[in-house]
Amino acid sequence: MKKTVLSLIMLAIAAPLLCSSCATMFGKSSYPVSISSNPPGATVSITDKKGKEVYKGASPASVVLKSSAGFFLKAEYQVKISSTGYAEQVMPVYFKVNGWYYANLLIGGVVGMLIVDPATGAMWKLDTPPINVTLSKSTASTEMPTLKIVDIASIPQNLKDKLVRVK
Repeated sequence: MKKTVLSLIMLAIAAPLLCSSCATMFGKSSYPVSISSNPPGATVSITDKKGKEVYKGASPASVVLKSSAGFFLKAEYQVKISSTGYAEQVMPVYFKVNGWYYANLLIGGVVGMLIVDPATGAMWKLDTPPINVTLSKSTASTEMPTLKIVDIASIPQNLKDKLVRVK
């Protein structure tokens, strides 16, 4: 009976040490990304590295993005900001290895380093500052072409010479 209780106590003490995962305990697996634009109210679209749209809205916005794209895979996103009459801008969002991930080496958290931190995504941290974009006026015409019917008498003489008869 005493051996069983003693074994359980030892297991309770050893389990956290063997299964520790520093990045998961001291880091996060998702991060808020702040997006603002001038002019405000621009359309914001965020896609992941597979091209799947994960967010669509208007600026300013704060979007929480996952840092992992799978086991041992960091996430990458593209933020597309557009507004009528302005040139579209695309900004990348990157993640890098979280420094707490390497603390697993010091504490001896092999399980944390090889399983827990990669599975939770806490081994990655945000490597992109807040996104603040000033959109520039578009040089391309955004007006739709129109068909306008006019009387031939209202056309100036210099343009009448350039008319082509349609059969």
